[in-house]
Amino acid sequence: MRKIGFDNAKYIRLQSQNIRDRIAMFGGKLYLEFGGKLFDDYHASRVLPGFEPDAKVKMLLELKDDAEIVIAINADAIEKNKRRGDLGITYDLDTLRLIDAFRGIGLYVGSVVITQYTGQPSALAFEKRLTQLGVKVYRHYPIADYPSNISFIISDEGFGKNDYIETERKLVVVTAPGPGSGKMATCLSQLYHENKRGIKAGYAKFETFPIWNIPLKHPVNVAYEAATADLNDVNMIDPFHLEAYGKTTVNYNRDIEIFPVLNAMFEAISGESPYKSPTDMGVNMAGFAISDNDVVCEAAKQEIIRRYYAALVSARQGLGEQNDAYKIELLMNQVGVSTSDRPVAAAALKKAEETGAPATAIQLDDGTVITGKTSSLLGASSAMLLNSLKVLAGIPDDINLISPTVIEPIQKLKTGIMGNHNPRLHTDEILIALSICAVTSDVAKMALEQVKNLRGLEAHSTVILSRVDEQVFRKLGVNLTCEPKYQTKKLYHN
Repeated sequence: MRKIGFDNAKYIRLQSQNIRDRIAMFGGKLYLEFGGKLFDDYHASRVLPGFEPDAKVKMLLELKDDAEIVIAINADAIEKNKRRGDLGITYDLDTLRLIDAFRGIGLYVGSVVITQYTGQPSALAFEKRLTQLGVKVYRHYPIADYPSNISFIISDEGFGKNDYIETERKLVVVTAPGPGSGKMATCLSQLYHENKRGIKAGYAKFETFPIWNIPLKHPVNVAYEAATADLNDVNMIDPFHLEAYGKTTVNYNRDIEIFPVLNAMFEAISGESPYKSPTDMGVNMAGFAISDNDVVCEAAKQEIIRRYYAALVSARQGLGEQNDAYKIELLMNQVGVSTSDRPVAAAALKKAEETGAPATAIQLDDGTVITGKTSSLLGASSAMLLNSLKVLAGIPDDINLISPTVIEPIQKLKTGIMGNHNPRLHTDEILIALSICAVTSDVAKMALEQVKNLRGLEAHSTVILSRVDEQVFRKLGVNLTCEPKYQTKKLYHN
């Protein structure tokens, strides 16, 4: 049984009430910048056990009749085919996914705004595609000397040059497929346009991390630093809040650095600033919903280790910087953990040493660690999956869930017809084979019924897995880490 350290229902209740209060504070209209992921905040669910990945959406559903969604996407991200690391899809495709997801639960998507637009061909094509799909699209442009030249920014040649996004409801949630999309600038541009039209409107920032009312070096806040190592985010004591109220709160460097500029912008737009500190701007009640500090501390420490492995792998793949891993290693030292505190890593490495081939390991809720080795029929990850399903279902180890006579035709199809060089079954293929066997085999059916119980478990591979296997583990909800090396010395890995 997994330990819970966060009261999700309390969080939704407190957060939705806080937003209602902000709407009232600004006279009936609020632009709410949504930091982090809306639908699938798996980072939060990992470091705050009990936090549901869709908690933010459930909170918005409390305000459904008053809310509309505006999705911001950076034109350069479209042009460069930037991908979400967790889902493996490009930002433009994720924008379509988000629209479908919002609409699917009854939330109103008002429009999409393409930021930093300079006529990029891919951005133009995406705008056309959205328009053909019946989605309203607006353009926001680069502003010279942003954000320092305030007199120019708050003018007809600055924010005034941007399209005015027509909105209908009093809560406008500005979200995005990922960081760097221009959410804050979109909100500020709208405040400028609303003020010119004589409409009262305000700005607030929906935040989860860092949590302002827990210690600066609390593992949950340190885990946020680890998650944003590539962005050079650093948690800090908010000096503006300390000066204004005499209270110590936590924020992060970018919000603290930009606050004097934002303050000046608020004053230039509406004559006064509603906030005395960046902490004031945030709507973040997560700290009040932590129900077991020990549980969240341990969960956050494991997340930091996972982020370390992810940074090492990213550097090995040429997709990230080695320096990111060094930063996270320092954070591990701060909270007193190392890779030796990840039992599945040690178990997988031991199995690989014993067999002389790649291996994987997974840890069940009761602490049992199960391994999988590479064989002629199965890759290590596929073997580990079957072994873990056997244990969860109480099936003896010597019973075959899938007959070799089922596996062999699939291998022949892969190598003889599909042209694959590796005959071993990937995790998706082994799960499909297991599903087929479950039609006629009660044992296979028992194992298949345990797949749902893999969610939230920890796993480790001694080699970097294929994108297919990574995506399968992601969909199963397994927290996977890998050693930063490939099984072969080839330059192309797929």
